[in-house]
Amino acid sequence: MPSTDETVELRLNAQLLPLLAEADLLDSPAAWGTATTAAGAFRLEPVRLERDLELLTRWMNDPEVAAYWELGGPDAVTAAHLRAQLDGDGRSIPCLGLLDGTPMSYWEIYRADLDPLSRHYPARPHDTGIHLLVGDGTNRGRGLGTALLRAVADLVFDNRPRCTRVIAEPDIRNTPSVTAFLNSGFRCPAEIDLPEKRAALMIRERALRNLL
Repeated sequence: MPSTDETVELRLNAQLLPLLAEADLLDSPAAWGTATTAAGAFRLEPVRLERDLELLTRWMNDPEVAAYWELGGPDAVTAAHLRAQLDGDGRSIPCLGLLDGTPMSYWEIYRADLDPLSRHYPARPHDTGIHLLVGDGTNRGRGLGTALLRAVADLVFDNRPRCTRVIAEPDIRNTPSVTAFLNSGFRCPAEIDLPEKRAALMIRERALRNLL
């Protein structure tokens, strides 16, 4: 039977495992800091289910969001989607996007090279993927998505030195999203067929970050 010290050590290890997994796989988005944008100070904050579920469920039931995320319905639907990441190994981290301290967007930062997506494009080690939605309709359609995409890509490059590319795969039908990616320095070298959609493969290269 383990001693008291061993029991405490085991408990601490169990508590630290999720943090260690996050640090190894995604270098802790919680510690990436704040990006300055024309719209204000922006930062990512990892989702806490008990705090954020009501807000995220409301966003997922917005018709414009539900059309592409397909997570409309009761909070159990959103909770299941979040728990799959929160209880996972740290390769995908759901985050709120805060603008001047106010939650206004949802982001998933994930290891694209370890994701099923990697079967559909020539992945490189440490490719970092992003999914996003702007939760409040009043923030859509005025160029904010472009500013935030550039800010998040820059946060990835500044905090993940092993990552040379940021990857995204918006639905090809989602013209505003595709346009925002193109306007924020991403290229679209191909369209790809994924199980749930035809997507525009979006890539932002570290080497071109100051040129595009």
